[in-house]
Amino acid sequence: MASPSDIRLVVFDWAGTTIDFGCRAPAGAFVAAFADRGVSVGLPEARRPMGLHKKDHLRVMLQDADLASRWEKTTGSAWAETDVEALYKVVTPLQVAAAKQYAELIPQVTACVAKLRSRDVRIAATTGYFREAAEVVAAAGKAQGYEPDATICADDVPAGRPAPWMIFRMMESLGVYPTSSVVKVGDTVVDIEDGKNAGVWSVGVVDSGNEVGLSLEEFQALNEEDREALRLGVRSKFFAAGADAVIQDLSELPGLVNEFNRRLRTGRRP
Repeated sequence: MASPSDIRLVVFDWAGTTIDFGCRAPAGAFVAAFADRGVSVGLPEARRPMGLHKKDHLRVMLQDADLASRWEKTTGSAWAETDVEALYKVVTPLQVAAAKQYAELIPQVTACVAKLRSRDVRIAATTGYFREAAEVVAAAGKAQGYEPDATICADDVPAGRPAPWMIFRMMESLGVYPTSSVVKVGDTVVDIEDGKNAGVWSVGVVDSGNEVGLSLEEFQALNEEDREALRLGVRSKFFAAGADAVIQDLSELPGLVNEFNRRLRTGRRP
């Protein structure tokens, strides 16, 4: 029988966590947006700020000294806020198109969510996507059998990740508190950070995420030794950011929720 102090809400990220194995849609759009201005950007550079609101993502990219230097050399002037706005206008339709292209659910999602709901755990979703792209992934998820009880995007709150406002809004919407009864699950460092800033259990998922950055087919083609090497690096990064736990994929999450419940019953908190 569930205890009143048990986990009652899991807040999932979208791209790289529940949809789009490898988080390919957002990264490619940033590369293409910079290319539109003649500035070459590699996928690793595009991936580093992943999880932020997309406009904040662009700012963080441009604040990198090397990229800022390339920008100035190519465009003839240092970047300014007007460039962020212009890039964002280019990124927006690219992200929507990419979100439609990379819209396949990650394999373990529906089974994981079914197990959690069988224990009366509510399901919410948050994302760094702006509203139009968020609606694309939500519709794609629903068509494939995944429909959270509540959803929100970075446009809906005063500030996106790593601020905790999206998590708090989901708690309010679904009537769930205290924070110790909530788990946040995501595939980026800022997912871990917004979970910690909200005071909830913060969990990183590795295999499908932005930090690995491989499609399902590419990941499955690796030998186990290479997979483990990738996982080790991502685990270290997530734990350094304060993760309470790190899982390979969502099949491990129901068991982890049981573990969090055991901790709660002995007085431990996030």
